[in-house]
Amino acid sequence: MSDQQRPFGRYYEELEVGTVYKHWPGRTVSEYDNTLFALLSMNQNPLFIDQEYARTQPLGQCPVVDTLVFSLTVGMSVADTTGKAIANLGYESVEFLHPLFPGDSLYADSEVLEKRESASKPDRGVIAIETRAYNQKGERILVLRRHYLAPKGKPQ
Repeated sequence: MSDQQRPFGRYYEELEVGTVYKHWPGRTVSEYDNTLFALLSMNQNPLFIDQEYARTQPLGQCPVVDTLVFSLTVGMSVADTTGKAIANLGYESVEFLHPLFPGDSLYADSEVLEKRESASKPDRGVIAIETRAYNQKGERILVLRRHYLAPKGKPQ
């Protein structure tokens, strides 16, 4: 299957409870990525942008901004899960379990937790997924649960 034939996202019927999608490729996060994201998001906490300051803190180095880890993780999942979504309905939980550091690689997978048809619109359904992010050592970095609205069937 060529890249142009690869499905982007999934329809409601294609998602089965218990299925785990391993997202590929991963993403190595650089110091530049971290600094740029911190500044673009106006997060001027010196922990993220000042190595000398960060050396005096418990982690001993600048970690990657948590919201960058969150954004990358959600972004990695789109092609396998929400790429056809009508709407994201919300995040039930977001847990940061371990820091990610510049130079680390981030990987993720998503598991379909539940699905139900929309009570008001027959052409869509609600999907609940859990997305988990890991570093290159297999340490779990982040776990998030969310709901989104997926269209039913392939359009004619």
